[in-house]
Amino acid sequence: MRSRVSLGGVWSAWKHLAWCLLCAVVAANVAESARAEDPWIVLPGKAGPGQGKHVVLISGDEEYRSEETLPALAKILSERHGFKCTVLFAIDPANGAIQPNQSNNIPGLEALKTADLAVIFLRFRSLPDDQMQHIVDYVESGKPIIGIRTATHAFNFQGESKFKKYTWTHKGDDFDGGFGRQVLGETWISHHGNHGSESTRGIVAAGQDKHPILRGIKSGDVWGPTDVYGVRLPLPGDSQPLLLGAVLTGMKFDDPPVEGAKNSPMMPIAWVKSYTGAAGKKARVFTSTIGASTDFTTEGVRRLLVNACYWCTGLEDKIPEKTNVELVGEFKPLPFKFNGAKQGVKPADLLK
Repeated sequence: MRSRVSLGGVWSAWKHLAWCLLCAVVAANVAESARAEDPWIVLPGKAGPGQGKHVVLISGDEEYRSEETLPALAKILSERHGFKCTVLFAIDPANGAIQPNQSNNIPGLEALKTADLAVIFLRFRSLPDDQMQHIVDYVESGKPIIGIRTATHAFNFQGESKFKKYTWTHKGDDFDGGFGRQVLGETWISHHGNHGSESTRGIVAAGQDKHPILRGIKSGDVWGPTDVYGVRLPLPGDSQPLLLGAVLTGMKFDDPPVEGAKNSPMMPIAWVKSYTGAAGKKARVFTSTIGASTDFTTEGVRRLLVNACYWCTGLEDKIPEKTNVELVGEFKPLPFKFNGAKQGVKPADLLK
């Protein structure tokens, strides 16, 4: 005798399936809504040597458009090289939009707990203790750090804070020069090149042409319209300059260098060093004073920063002869200037 399935049973099965599909759609919409409301972005790593590594990129400066550089860098790292990337921003708590002038709010710093590398591009931040604690815990853990441009003067605590020694002007034997000098190798000193009229060309430092970070980079490949920063020579501790900054007469990559003392000697614009945190572990540190969003349009600048991410995470043997640093999606950076950020942009907008 053949078994029979009743129409009622079929209808019941279809109802159950429809209900399951509806629940899945609702759940997906809720997840998407939650992601859209997050004041940060997360980019999963695709195929590449960086798979399994988590890079947290922290933006927040008023002038050089770190809110443009770091998402563009994160997209290259995740899409081309396999790194999972979380990008954090200075956020206006009133509307959830990216606001570089908001110096006291960077949500999501808890992500540093699972980070394998922190990329810091901040300027004069005065974060509340609960947010700053995450940065300090990471720095003192001995995990690697990259500092870009104004990270040399990342913090400026003027009120009460238990982290005042991180301030760029801090004096004292305990942490002289603050985070910039002690961790990255220098604090803010000066505009060595004329700001806005003398651009920067990277020249490979003597004996450093074989360093993994410079793989695929030769003198002249790194150029940007931002000016050379002044530093005190020699840089402290075990700092090793990789690139020197030739101050150019104008704002084009092929302008000649200026004559005289500005280029004799040339200031380092990219160097490596170590920092031993409270945990006793020695961290790899890379600092670049070039890296504004307008600098990032130059292939050599992108290669410098991507290669540095490989080196900092111990993947220097995986750096190819010419790292793929093709931009992912449209990248049209705004000029560097104060109050020059695009207004009303929310982190989720950067994923569209």
